[in-house]
Amino acid sequence: MDRGLARLLMAEVIGTFALVFAGCGAIMVDARTGALGHVGVAISFGLVIMVMIYAVGHISGAHFNPAVTFAFAVSRHFPWPRVGGYWAAQLAGALAAALVLRGSLGDIAHVGATFPSGTDAQAFLWEAVMTFFLMFVIMAVATDTRAVGEAAAIAIGGTVGLDAMFGGPITGASMNPARSLGPAIAAADFASIWVYLTAPLIGAALAAVTYRLLRSEPA
Repeated sequence: MDRGLARLLMAEVIGTFALVFAGCGAIMVDARTGALGHVGVAISFGLVIMVMIYAVGHISGAHFNPAVTFAFAVSRHFPWPRVGGYWAAQLAGALAAALVLRGSLGDIAHVGATFPSGTDAQAFLWEAVMTFFLMFVIMAVATDTRAVGEAAAIAIGGTVGLDAMFGGPITGASMNPARSLGPAIAAADFASIWVYLTAPLIGAALAAVTYRLLRSEPA
């Protein structure tokens, strides 16, 4: 592996580690202390995404999410040969953070794993729609020169926080296969994991294609 690619992958590991450690950590801390509440957890997810985009966005693009990487590749904004490496880095970061949380706090709240509050079908629909919103915003601020680039991190972090605010009670508002799979492995609980591995990929890809159509880019 060349040093340039290694830098990109390490940035993805660190960013995804931060996402899971801060976001799922907030879920576990709130389950233990009740100090954060649902709003506090949602804000934690939004803030960690925002700060890590500012930290490493200029290095790796700050995907931190296999669905985002997949959608960028589908829309020809990311090379397919690097998708596997990014996915591996994102899962490694998510799993490492989940294991640190499990080791330090125990199996509280299933290490922040995501589960539907209703049916799997309902959760699938909601995860796909919420990921569509997220990827649509990412496409706007990351690929369109007409958007205000300096505010990209705020817009993306705000979208994550918004989705978590209204969708968290229904699905856990994952929008990210790595964010769900890492804690699921650490907690050894894979209930409904298929929802969180597939729905974000579909929602993100649809958003990327839709935004390309709005920009009148060639398919």
